[in-house]
Amino acid sequence: MDLNRVPNDQKLFLCRFYFKVGFLFLPFVWAVNTCWFFSEAFKKPPYDEQKQIKNYVIWSGIGTLLWAIIIVTWIVTFQLNRALWGEVGDDLSFIIPLGRA
Repeated sequence: MDLNRVPNDQKLFLCRFYFKVGFLFLPFVWAVNTCWFFSEAFKKPPYDEQKQIKNYVIWSGIGTLLWAIIIVTWIVTFQLNRALWGEVGDDLSFIIPLGRA
């Protein structure tokens, strides 16, 4: 969709909608919201709805960053400790590697 063709009030509606959808454990939507509306929030000449769009873009970026930190922390922790967790580590694994490096 070309945001240049969309009226400003519709841009605000879309940005707010994507921000709210991100709370359904969909951080990818927050990342899309941040990328898609970044230029609207920070590079375009000022308009009435821009302040609210900027707020949603900032919070979407923060949410994306927090989710990325959480996911990377979990992946690193799991990969380093799966074998030490024994049966629990095996139960959490989809594919159980043979042996240990």
